[in-house]
Amino acid sequence: MTQVIVLPHIELCPDGAVIDARPGESLCQNLLENGIAIEHACEMSCACTTCHVIVREGFADLEPSDEVEDDLLDKAWGLEPNSRLSCQVIVNAASLVIEIPRYSINMTKEGHR
Repeated sequence: MTQVIVLPHIELCPDGAVIDARPGESLCQNLLENGIAIEHACEMSCACTTCHVIVREGFADLEPSDEVEDDLLDKAWGLEPNSRLSCQVIVNAASLVIEIPRYSINMTKEGHR
């Protein structure tokens, strides 16, 4: 198992979390299986940006993003150089520290604060 540290998120994971993620599965799937209800409006098909995460540690150990993911990330709220779509990050043996942005593009369009 690979350790993924999820930094605190006010709604999804107020105290943060440490999960044992299964390598070979997407980060999004691992988060969902461990009770972290990250948004995934396109059902993990790389067609939206609602599962956007910021990889604070372990970014260099991940397989690089492809052009489709990069194009979508350009539309993500709170984009940073180490942003990824969690549905496209396949967990490997490296440990990760991730931050789930406070808002997704869906929430900002709906006017959440």
